[in-house]
Amino acid sequence: MKDHGQQLHLSHAEGDLTLEALWLRERSPDETTLDSLTGQRLIEAADLPLDLSLTQAQLDGDTLSLAFSDGHAASFSLATLLAECQPCEAYQGMTFWQGNLAQLPEADFAAALEDDAALLDMLEQLQRFGFVRVSGVPDTEDGMQGLIHRIGPLRRTNWGGIADVKSVANAYDLTMTQRGLEPHTDNPYRDPIPGYIWLHCLRNAAQGGDSMLVDGFSAAEHLRREDPEAFACLTDVSPGFRYHDATTRLESEGPLIELDSRGQVARVRFSNRTERVPALPGATLRRYYAARQAFYRLISGDDFTLHLKLAPGQMLIMDNYRLFHGRSAFQLEGGIRHMRQGYVDRDSTASRRLLLGDQLAGQFANEEASA
Repeated sequence: MKDHGQQLHLSHAEGDLTLEALWLRERSPDETTLDSLTGQRLIEAADLPLDLSLTQAQLDGDTLSLAFSDGHAASFSLATLLAECQPCEAYQGMTFWQGNLAQLPEADFAAALEDDAALLDMLEQLQRFGFVRVSGVPDTEDGMQGLIHRIGPLRRTNWGGIADVKSVANAYDLTMTQRGLEPHTDNPYRDPIPGYIWLHCLRNAAQGGDSMLVDGFSAAEHLRREDPEAFACLTDVSPGFRYHDATTRLESEGPLIELDSRGQVARVRFSNRTERVPALPGATLRRYYAARQAFYRLISGDDFTLHLKLAPGQMLIMDNYRLFHGRSAFQLEGGIRHMRQGYVDRDSTASRRLLLGDQLAGQFANEEASA
């Protein structure tokens, strides 16, 4: 124990570790501190004395027994504590890519629908690359719904649940025209922004209409290396985004490159169609416009853009916080281009992936033990 018992110093095979007594106390795994069913805290941690200290510490194998100055005693798993204290890897589980990505992440609809291991593989590829192409989707308007329901609820918007993406007269959004769409984030004017885009191809016989995907995290990190001033500007300035029609008015704001507490890119935004830059001081505006142009030239350039054309029965699932997507213009003389699109939130998607990982790892461990 160190610092009058307010710290515990541990030496182990992988190095030394110092833990705060107050941090250990509020994490006590006993039934008076944590509810045994939910794992939620029963005590009010903010009421613990700030000068709380350790009065006793004993290690027996993997069991660390501690006594605290408030009279509480608890036993901890040393392995669990060490695992909690492991530093997070940068962009854990992610593979950044550019337009020359040779092997696309792929999944089979029927397999993911019926088999947990196949579903987990699909979700892990989605986490790793930010997108996955799924084949074998039923050729019906609601064909992708069965797989959506395996993951979480469909996000409903003012356009309903799953909406058509095709050229129509008097389009309420430029998505519903034949024009090409620049790389963009979907619906940055919503709060929260939709987490994952599900885009199902029903017909794609039109001339053109190829999908374009850009790894926004990869582009942002490239900008950080090559033009740190532009990168810093795009993390500081928060433009607004707006959508409105006869029945809906949606407004939000946020930086084009959003960082987490560790300085890693947590989210990217880009939407030329809906961006509304506030009337900032002139010097700030000029700096922002130059930085935005530098970022746009990256995400619209061939080096970072992956081109593909969806066939009927295929769909893309895309991370709307990480990827930019767009399309080339198309002509209807060659046939119809008809997509169906819906959104699923990030929390339900991450929960399904993590729970499946735990369940299948436990199942594998049980099979190993009984072998």
